[in-house]
Amino acid sequence: MPLYARNEICVDSRLKVFLDTSVLFSAVHSETRGARLILKLGEAGTISLWIGPWVLQEMQNVLARKSPKSIGGFALLLDRAQIQVGEKPEMQILRQAQSMLDYLPDAQVLAEALIIKADYMVSFDREHLLVGNPQLSPLPFPVGTAGDFLVWYKERLTKEK
Repeated sequence: MPLYARNEICVDSRLKVFLDTSVLFSAVHSETRGARLILKLGEAGTISLWIGPWVLQEMQNVLARKSPKSIGGFALLLDRAQIQVGEKPEMQILRQAQSMLDYLPDAQVLAEALIIKADYMVSFDREHLLVGNPQLSPLPFPVGTAGDFLVWYKERLTKEK
């Protein structure tokens, strides 16, 4: 018999989900879309949410430029969702990411996901990360949109039951 109540979901909060800037921006500006649902999973402690120093700085710059009034709300979302900031990747990891992505800012973000040993990377970047980039095939984790992640996560929960 399981050690949890019948209606309780048994999950592994050690599941590391890396969020890029586009996902954070979406979560700040929509309370009902997939990006915000992922933050709610982090808030509930069912998954571990991560960003890197580059993503954090990029997000602060984007908000300062496009939506300065949202900066306080962003800080609150980071806190509530228990988002952790990983370390700056070493040059070796950055080179590995650059071998998969020519665009340096995206390679930096990918390196941050690699350094924390993410289980999944969530992004809305269709140009470099999502649309059939065969160079990403050696990654140890999938990359997808918020919706893709939620489907993947639901399938994972179904398998655990």
